[in-house]
Amino acid sequence: MPFIRSDEAVVHEIHGGRFVSYVRPDTGGRELAAWRVELPAAMVGPAHTISEEEAFYVLSGRLRLTIDGESAELRAGDAAVAPAGSELAVANTTDQPAHMWVTTRVGLTAELADGTTITPPWAH
Repeated sequence: MPFIRSDEAVVHEIHGGRFVSYVRPDTGGRELAAWRVELPAAMVGPAHTISEEEAFYVLSGRLRLTIDGESAELRAGDAAVAPAGSELAVANTTDQPAHMWVTTRVGLTAELADGTTITPPWAH
């Protein structure tokens, strides 16, 4: 099934963000998973180490991405790539919501600073 309709998206909420999953194994994604992240104003997500490479594209607003200690303010139209094994943190330090499109390999896991491993359902 190569076409995914908006009503097939599944919403997950974690750490203050909203993850709207489109491409995943049950919609036909065998190797890739993709979702839209909705980050409210003044949201700071926890740092985590990712198991797979992730690509980010800012759809609206402004975000601060930190990858292995290097930070950048990204605006709509900007993109970034975080390599597998890197530590990643995302923050919306503005007073407006922001949206980002994220793509990775199916099977992504994320390890938080306390050693907790998250298996995001939007990437499985």
